[in-house]
Amino acid sequence: MTLNKERIGALFFLVLSIAYGYFGSEIKLHPGDEYEAMTARTVPYFLALLGIGLSFFLLVTGKSHDEAETSEQREWKPVALLIGLTLVYGLSLDWLGFLLSTILFLLGGFYILGERRWMVNLSVSIIFVSIFWYSLTQLLEIYLAPGRLFAGLFG
Repeated sequence: MTLNKERIGALFFLVLSIAYGYFGSEIKLHPGDEYEAMTARTVPYFLALLGIGLSFFLLVTGKSHDEAETSEQREWKPVALLIGLTLVYGLSLDWLGFLLSTILFLLGGFYILGERRWMVNLSVSIIFVSIFWYSLTQLLEIYLAPGRLFAGLFG
């Protein structure tokens, strides 16, 4: 097994997942939570195990150095644009609120990735974000701030 960029990335995420799982064990629990089916540690443990499994799979099944694609074959522009879009999304959450900023984020992501059917993009974004927002706010009772724009317009 030769060590190439793909396997180095897998090793990096393997170490990151192990560290995430370790630090997940340091999350403080409320008294009595140790007997609950789901606690504050459940999702970090699940994500750490998923990351360890996927990293190990990529490490074992990764391409050899001869099969790996060169950097000229990769498209870096969409990657940079998606990173920039993610930064703008994070900054816009406070002003636009979860619903509007997430819909705009998905529309921008679809456009960057080459999907040009606006009706499909708009309907998927609105339906997905609405269901996700409903699940978070109504079912899980997580408070999501409406955003300064919404609060300023509608009080």
